[in-house]
Amino acid sequence: MGAGVLAGNLLGFGRVAVTAYLLGTHSQADSLAVAIGPIDTLNAVLLNSVVFAFVPMLTACPDARREALFRQLRGVLMALFSAAGALLILAAPWLMRILAPGIDPAYFPAAVNNLRILSLSSVAAGASAVFCALLYTERRFAPTAFYAASLNLFTIISALALWRVLGVYAFSLGYTAGACAQLAVVWIASRRVRKPGAGMASAVHWREILAKPAFFAVYALALGLNITFTRAYATHAGPGMAAALDYCMRGVSVPLSLLVNPITNSLLPEIARLRSALKLREAFRLIDRTIALAALAVLAGCAFALAFRRPAIALFFQHGNFTAQSTALASAVFLGMGPSVVGWALLEIASRSLFALDRRWPPVLAAFLPLVLNAAITLRSGSFEPDRLGLGASVGLAAGFAVLFATMQTRRSRWMKAG
Repeated sequence: MGAGVLAGNLLGFGRVAVTAYLLGTHSQADSLAVAIGPIDTLNAVLLNSVVFAFVPMLTACPDARREALFRQLRGVLMALFSAAGALLILAAPWLMRILAPGIDPAYFPAAVNNLRILSLSSVAAGASAVFCALLYTERRFAPTAFYAASLNLFTIISALALWRVLGVYAFSLGYTAGACAQLAVVWIASRRVRKPGAGMASAVHWREILAKPAFFAVYALALGLNITFTRAYATHAGPGMAAALDYCMRGVSVPLSLLVNPITNSLLPEIARLRSALKLREAFRLIDRTIALAALAVLAGCAFALAFRRPAIALFFQHGNFTAQSTALASAVFLGMGPSVVGWALLEIASRSLFALDRRWPPVLAAFLPLVLNAAITLRSGSFEPDRLGLGASVGLAAGFAVLFATMQTRRSRWMKAG
């Protein structure tokens, strides 16, 4: 899993560097950013919510019934994801008016077409999530670990090979091909772990299957909409602004994934074990220590990134169509967007810990606070200055964590008595 996260992030830098080299910070780059950003968020939500919801359910089943349940999950969720993909393709023009209201009208058709191509990747990502849940149940992590690496590698190859033929669409096509390649990998791997169970039938109702991941999906979508709103607002700030924001998001998402994923993947099973043993006091003490250590790490990393943002952006991206002016623009955007990693990381760790304790409502409600504050601050200021575009997102995520952490402290005694 660690190798997969590392490979995905290294190739992610490569993908963004190729995008910067070929597209720079122009309106054509905006047409890709406003489409691929929301799809990235949607695919992550699909994968995480399905795995989070159904791994425990599959693990609890005997082998024969597990196969029957898996077949039922696959049938219901594949139909749902296929319908959602078709809806995205049909509604792409209307969705793009929401996702990129200020984009240059000349590049609006390109943004719509990019969204339509990328919508197919969501169908593949959702299907992959079902097979990933089964593989996690069997403790087979290698086939699932390189999802992000597959997306980024295929995007890089397609962009470099097909740029002169397809232009900006080469990026979307490569991204979708990477999602399909990962689906093929987990499908082949799952065939080796599936158990015979043709005569068994699953007793789980399809409504329960759809309701199971609902809390985590709503929570993850609320967090994703926070950045989606910022990106949509940035399209009003001028050509290249949405693209600059997306380049800066690489500096946020990499430390976020390197910090949050290893911590939560190791923390959640321990919290679940303590909960099942009714040792809630020890569970909360473990959560507090983890949040404190994570806060020290993310604050130090954020301060370093803000101090050296300009030379780092120039080193990684200032090539080809990404000029010195693009570096200045991206470094200004990062000044407001970079601090969002602090509240985002701590909110994720606290929220996932509460999900492991089966306290689902506080994280879901706290996830909407950043979006509300972001919209209020951004619209109230009405500023299109690059260094203020991410200010609302950073303040909102910090406030969301503060409210959730305060809720954990004030309700702790009640939760321990209930436990």
